[in-house]
Amino acid sequence: MPEKTMDAIKLLEQDHKKVKGLFKEFEGMSDRAHVRKMDMYRTIRMELEIHTKLEEEIFYPEAKKVDEEMIAEALQEHHVVDVLLEELGRIDPGQDEFDAKMTVLQENVEHHVEEEEKELFPKVEKKLKGDMLSTLGERMMRRKEELMRAHDRAA
Repeated sequence: MPEKTMDAIKLLEQDHKKVKGLFKEFEGMSDRAHVRKMDMYRTIRMELEIHTKLEEEIFYPEAKKVDEEMIAEALQEHHVVDVLLEELGRIDPGQDEFDAKMTVLQENVEHHVEEEEKELFPKVEKKLKGDMLSTLGERMMRRKEELMRAHDRAA
């Protein structure tokens, strides 16, 4: 069933919304829901890693032509998120440090999302033609499907 083509920015915003929902769900978990917290961490990690790859491989090279400095900062923010995700993977969800680090991860991701949605995306929309955003969106959708299949095989 072919879907209507989604432009790159709408695809990224959809991912942002999904991850925000996952963080909200995590916040609502009981302190004793250790298994559910670890499962949620794994889901958030997968979503963020796939999203980051899409941005870095496909979207950012085009967006860099619009605002090089903002993309340099975004790449550093991705690095911080990668480090936090890696550290979280080594902490037992029963420890207080797990929730604290997850909160720091959430704050970093939300800051990054806000900058992209309020500053970067409007600039990119102004500079790139609609068909270019659609072409990027198609490439990103194909890559996302590929990454999700690879993740499912590895799981």
